[in-house]
This record gives sequence, C-alpha cells and structure tokens, in this order.
Amino acid sequence: MHTLLPFFIAMIAAVVLLCMLANKIRVAYPILLVIAGLLISLIPGLPTIKINPDLIFFILLPPLLFEASWTISFKEMQKWWRIISSFAFLVVLFTAFSVAIVTNYFIPGFTIALGFLLGGIVSPPDAVSIGAITKFVKISRSTSAILEGESLLNDASSLIIFRFALVAVGTGQFIWQQAALSFLWMVIGGVGTGLLLAWLFVQAHKRLPTDASSDIALTLIEPYILYWVAEQLHSSGVLAVVAGGLFMANRRLFFLNSSSRIRSYNVWESFSFILNGIVFLIIGLDLPEIVDGLRSKGIPLRTAIGYSLLVTAVLIVARIISSYAALIATLIFRPGVAPRVNSRLGRLLTPLLLGWTGMRGVVSLAAALSIPATLANGNDFPYRNLILFITFVVILLTLVLQGLTLPYFIRRANVFRDYPGEPPETAKQKLLQGLRSHTYQFLKDKYDNGMQDHGGMRQWLQHWEEKMKASNEDWMSRKTKTVFLEMLECQRQYIAELNKDPSVDEELIREQLFLIDLEEERLKLSMR
Repeated sequence: MHTLLPFFIAMIAAVVLLCMLANKIRVAYPILLVIAGLLISLIPGLPTIKINPDLIFFILLPPLLFEASWTISFKEMQKWWRIISSFAFLVVLFTAFSVAIVTNYFIPGFTIALGFLLGGIVSPPDAVSIGAITKFVKISRSTSAILEGESLLNDASSLIIFRFALVAVGTGQFIWQQAALSFLWMVIGGVGTGLLLAWLFVQAHKRLPTDASSDIALTLIEPYILYWVAEQLHSSGVLAVVAGGLFMANRRLFFLNSSSRIRSYNVWESFSFILNGIVFLIIGLDLPEIVDGLRSKGIPLRTAIGYSLLVTAVLIVARIISSYAALIATLIFRPGVAPRVNSRLGRLLTPLLLGWTGMRGVVSLAAALSIPATLANGNDFPYRNLILFITFVVILLTLVLQGLTLPYFIRRANVFRDYPGEPPETAKQKLLQGLRSHTYQFLKDKYDNGMQDHGGMRQWLQHWEEKMKASNEDWMSRKTKTVFLEMLECQRQYIAELNKDPSVDEELIREQLFLIDLEEERLKLSMR
C-alpha cells in the first residue's frame, strides 16, 4: 500500500498536468491521457496496474452518471426523446448484432454468444470523450442534447446485452422468454427504484436541518445508494442512477438553497474531473498487461490487431448506418422535429458527423474487465484475453482516430453552426429584459404604496425602472437587503416558469439561476 500510494498521487498529478497541456494545445484530454498512460506503462520498474472491475462499476461509474444527469438539459431530452431512445437502445442492439455476426464469421471458434458479449461491451459511446472533444467546436443544441441523452441511456442497454450474453456463454443456452422478462424488470425496476429513492432523498434534503456541507456530502453518497439498491434488486443500477439524477436535478431549486447549489457545482465538477482522468489514464497503463495475457494464450499480436481493426470498422459503419436510418425515419414519420440545416448537403452530412462521434471509454473498459477468468465448470473463459485486447484497442482507436478528426470535420462541414430559431445572444437579451420588467413590477406592486417615504426604496424603484432600459449597474443598499432577497426568490420563480417554454434555451436559464444564487450569497455574507 505504501508503495502504491505515491504512484496514485503521481497519477492524479499527471491527470491535472496533462489536462492543462490538452487545453493549451486544444486536444480533448481523454485522448492525451490514454496516450500518456500507454507511454508511461513502457517505463521499466513501474508497479503493475491490475484493475478491479468493481473499482469502475461501483466506485467510478455511479458518480459519473449522476453528475452527467445533473448537467444535461432535461427539456432538450424531452424534445428529442425519440432519436435519443433509438440511439440508446435500437442502435446499441444493432451494433451488438453487427459485431456478433462479423466476429462469428471471421474469428475461428468465436460463437454468436461471444460475439454478442463483445458487442455489448464495445457498443456504447462514451459521454465524457464526446463532451471533451466537442467543447472546442460549436455544435447545435439539438445535436448536443442527442449525444448527451444517448450517452446517459446507452450504458444501461449495453450492459443488459452484456449480462444476457455472459449467461449464454456460461450455460450454453439462451431462453428468450426469461430474457424478455429479465429485460423488462431491469428497465422498469431500475427506473422505478431510482425515482423512488430520489424522491426520498429530496424529502430528506427538504425536511432535515441540512447546510451546504451536509447537502454536498449527501449528494456524494446518493448515487452509490441508487446503484447498490437497484443492483441488489437485480435491476439496472445504471438506469436507477440516471433516473434518480434527472429527478433530483429538475427539483434542485426546491430542496437545495443557493449556498448548496453553488458549492456543490464546484465540488462535483472537480470530483468528476479527477475520476474521469484516472479512468482514461488507467486505460493506457493496462494495455501492456493485456498484451502479455494475449501472448500467453498463443494468439499472435498481429492477428489480434487485425481483429481489433475489423471490430472498430464495424462499430463505425454500424453507427453511421444507424444515423442515416434515424434521419430517414424522422423525415418520414416526424418531419417537423427534424434538425434544421441550411442546405441539402448539410442534411446529408449531419448523420455522417453524428455517426463519427462514437468514441468508447469507461463503460466498455469496466464491462470487459468484469468477464470472469473461468466458467462455472472450472474451464477457462473462452477468448477472454482476445476480448479484452479488442476492447482496449477499440477504445484507443476510436479516441485517437475519431477524437482527433471530429473537430476538423465539424469545422469543414459547417453544418452545426446555425442554431434553430433566434440567435443565442438575442434570446439572452430577451430573457434579461423580461426578468427586469418582472422584477420592477414586483417591487412596484408590493412596496410602492407602503414605502413611499422610504428614500432607498424610491431610488431602488427608479433604478429598476431605468434598468429595464439600460444594461448592468453596480449598486447596493444596506437598508433594503431583506427586500432584495425576497426579490431574488421572485426572480427564481419567474425563471423557473419561463423554463417551461420549449423555445427558451435551458442553458440560459441555468446561467441566470446561477447568477441569482451568487447574488444571494453575496448579500448573505454582507448581512453577517
């Protein structure tokens, strides 16, 4: 333990430094971390990294899913739920099926069950990789919502396929009736468990005398509770975390105060950054050990690389085909919700770019490592080392190949730059103008008659009357701080109601709510 502790501390330091370098050279940090991990692993004398799948499934995955569900726009998910659902479930199934057919045909002795096992492992794209790569280019709200929503749900569907295939490999049989019932329970039980526990968590935050520190501490353990309880009930822990996280995220205004919201944002951003960085660094560090395991089974490295390239090509082609199929289905059955583009060429290129966003990562790594070394009868698990090697190469290739080229393709295609509806700056100005008018009317209706002789209140009303026509001003009156806090709550209610309008960008809503929280915290500090 004492020898490994400095190594893990050095890993965290390396993550921070490499992310700084990635931002400077404008490369997505998962790409740089994987390559750096691979190079570091070649240094002689370093301790061997043996990854326990429980480390990823039960320690890293729940908080990462929980954090992602808090940051995604639920309103955009509702708007694009058809294409998100198709990518999260149908496309994952189609991808796994394609991998199963191709590997069964090209890899000697590789059964259909093993093919589905491998397909379930490598089918889900990684949300962190996509987000890190697309932050250097401008993409539309619809595309961002589709990618983020898909990444939240496809982990569950791929792990369900993986579990069924694992049972089929171990027992040599597959009973469709039992599989269908198990699938329904995993989905319904996972979502139901997540919603029920999330409701209990919300009540606990509201009714217990919590402060910012205790609220943050509770949110840190809640994803683990969601995941563990759902898994104990033999349902999907991933869906439980996602459903519970979405439920709580859309009620954060009602059970967390401004201090808890602001501080938890910073804590969770740093926490998820460290977890993601460690995972991608470990991917590169563990590849040499996988190669050694492959050689111990007598599989030539060149042959294994060829199989890995084949599976990677199948994944990319299957996702691109699925993207075009989704666009065609949308244009036929729901043309009104099809993404708006400037030209026919843009419409043709959009599915191609969407299909090129299939970088793999955390979930694929965890699933591959969780394959048992032996079957129930004591025999070695067939092709385990080859499956591990293919998974690691797929993660590496999709991150490097697609990750490095995706920003260039998006800039060259120029199909994601125009937002549907009014420009973001116009929408922001309209939101601020409505907020100022609402605030002025609130002060005038409630305090104008009762505080006519109050000099500070007259100045305040005059200020907000002018603020409806002007931009920002730096102002404060100590005598009116209590009224100001009440006014801020009124602003929150107005913003929350405005968020129900589908045409209003939820990013603008969250930005204004965050600014209101900051203003309230500043006032509370000055009143102490």
